[in-house]
Amino acid sequence: MTHAPSHLPRDFAISITLLTAFACLYPFSGWRTTGVGPFDYLSAPWPRYFTWTDIWLNVLGFIPIGFAWATWARQKFRPGRTLLGVWLAGTLLSFAVETTQNYLPTRVASNIDLATNSIGSLIGAACGLRWGRIFEPGGILPRWRERLFLPGRSGSSAILLITLWWFSLLNPSSYLFANGDLHAVFRSVPVIQLGGGNFLHIETLLTAANTLVIGLFAQHAMRRPRLWLPLVILLLGLSVKTLATTAFLAPPQPWHWATPGGLFGLAAGVGLLVLCWMLPMALRLSIASLALLAATALVNLAPDNPYWEAGTKLAREGHVLNFHGATEVMAGFWPFLALLWLSLARPAPPSRPAVEIID
Repeated sequence: MTHAPSHLPRDFAISITLLTAFACLYPFSGWRTTGVGPFDYLSAPWPRYFTWTDIWLNVLGFIPIGFAWATWARQKFRPGRTLLGVWLAGTLLSFAVETTQNYLPTRVASNIDLATNSIGSLIGAACGLRWGRIFEPGGILPRWRERLFLPGRSGSSAILLITLWWFSLLNPSSYLFANGDLHAVFRSVPVIQLGGGNFLHIETLLTAANTLVIGLFAQHAMRRPRLWLPLVILLLGLSVKTLATTAFLAPPQPWHWATPGGLFGLAAGVGLLVLCWMLPMALRLSIASLALLAATALVNLAPDNPYWEAGTKLAREGHVLNFHGATEVMAGFWPFLALLWLSLARPAPPSRPAVEIID
């Protein structure tokens, strides 16, 4: 049986590379020269102060890049060439990023970072050669993707956007699932002043609207309606949020997202999703778009929850702050990417009007 080429490895590789480069260079401001040569860091001595956490994070940060590109390249080149090429490409990417960091005031170019990134690329490439076949045509993931999601670019873009939605949830925020906050990007100030009791209602509305949006988004991306898939996406989203509040807050607070407003909004959003599930497609798209626009407007008008701000503190390690900047920008722009997809994606062909709870 001949399988159509899978775009998943390439799309995954491009996306993870861009996100990594973005996280390493964010916030792209304050460019200046330091008066030293751009490559002097290559011969710098071992630093007096360093943490093993930074070293392991540098290794782990480039493993996905090596894995993704090796998964794509293994379909076109021999294993030895794939391993060598991906390792060199990852090392060159790190070299370009580290050299560029010479001109950013919040970054420090480091030969240790270059070496550990290179090691991560090599490990990832080796893992891609060993396990990357799951992405190949006829593999587990392409078969799963063809069975569940729309064909062509519409389905691939939807999978990418759902993955980016999970990535955006790694940004610790005061409202569960509330993306589209552009305060940090445009340095704007909220215009609504609220009393403490009103934050419960705002949080409930935002969580319910965003829960409904991601559920209807997933439904529109599927070949046939399967209610279990949006619920799994939401459950994984809660897991990512738990990971974010555990890893990026000091001290770790894994259940800090489980506020009364967040839980009420989650329950309301799931209930609304079930009610909207059997509506005509045009009406579902209109509801999803309106909910997306309303939630984005509300999160930009309302200030952060003062109780959240008083009780939390973002971990101050450099790599955590870099990663936080990337997730913050992705969280800000995700609703606009989702709205564009909802406007342009081709719908699934008509199928029997039944809700399938299991496949």
